[in-house]
Amino acid sequence: MMIRGPMSSMPLFGLLRRPSSGRLARPLLEYRCRRMTRRAPEQQLKGFIAKFEPRDQTRIRACRKALRQRLPGAFELVYDNYNFFVIGYGPTERPSDAVLSLTARAGGLGLCFMHGARLPDPAGVLQGSGNQTRFIRLESAADLRQPVVEALIKAALARAKPLLPGRTQPIIKSVSAKQRPRRKPA
Repeated sequence: MMIRGPMSSMPLFGLLRRPSSGRLARPLLEYRCRRMTRRAPEQQLKGFIAKFEPRDQTRIRACRKALRQRLPGAFELVYDNYNFFVIGYGPTERPSDAVLSLTARAGGLGLCFMHGARLPDPAGVLQGSGNQTRFIRLESAADLRQPVVEALIKAALARAKPLLPGRTQPIIKSVSAKQRPRRKPA
C-alpha cells in the first residue's frame, strides 16, 4: 500500500491492521485517528484531566483558562503521553510552530517554552539545559500573572508567528496507551 501525497513513494510497511473475518486491511494510522475522535475533543480533554488528583485537576483547569485568555486564537494541541499530559499553544496546528505548552504530571505542573533557550531571562527563572526548550514550575495560575513570567510569554510570542483571532477546539494529537500514573501513590 502506498501513501498518497508528498511522500507517495514511501510504502506503508507495518502500518496495516490485520484483516479479520473478511474485512479489508486499513492503515493503522486511520484506525487510530478514527478511534480517537469518537468523543468530542473537549470531552476527551476533560477525561485526560480527570486522571489527576482533584487538587491538580483544579490547577490544570485554572492554568488552561488563563492561557486561553492570554492567547486568544492559539491552537490547543493536546498530548496524553507516557510521562506527561501536555497542552501546546501555537499559531497553527503544526506542533513545530508551538510557542509554549502547559505540562502536567503527578504532583507537578509546568510552563514549557519551546524555544526558551533563546529567550532573555535576566531573572534566571527558566530551568533546563537543552539546546532549545526551557520551563518553569507552576504552583497555581497566579504564577502566570507574575511580571517575569508575563515578560517571558511576551518575548516568546514576539518571536513566533502571529496568532490569528478566533477560538478553536482542542486538537487531540497523541494518546499513549501506556502511561505513568497521573496520581501519586498513597
